[in-house]
Amino acid sequence: MHPNLSSMLHDLGYQELQFGSVRKAISGLKKHKPEVIVADFLYAYATNYDSNHISNLDSFLISLNKLANHSPKIIFLAEKNELKYVDELAQQYGQYLGEFVALPYQASSIQIRNVLA
Repeated sequence: MHPNLSSMLHDLGYQELQFGSVRKAISGLKKHKPEVIVADFLYAYATNYDSNHISNLDSFLISLNKLANHSPKIIFLAEKNELKYVDELAQQYGQYLGEFVALPYQASSIQIRNVLA
């Protein structure tokens, strides 16, 4: 869903890894310690189980905590009407988050570059 950031990441000296699902991204954390994470935030309006999960990224953030002494920059990209829920995610999982920012999918490449630089 997010814009293609490949050339920008390359220009800034980052190696890009893409994962098609949260499960695959969690598995990737076992092999790589990312400096930057860009993730699509999808608010969980309803779930099929009794849970305190807020979004598609709860499990990922819990897994990220297992990387001792590692706190990457995180960019959450979301629909404008869902940006407010990123604050809820931060309140619940703030202890797992280092530096993070929430941006709309329509964010300009300049805005994203400023966060990454």
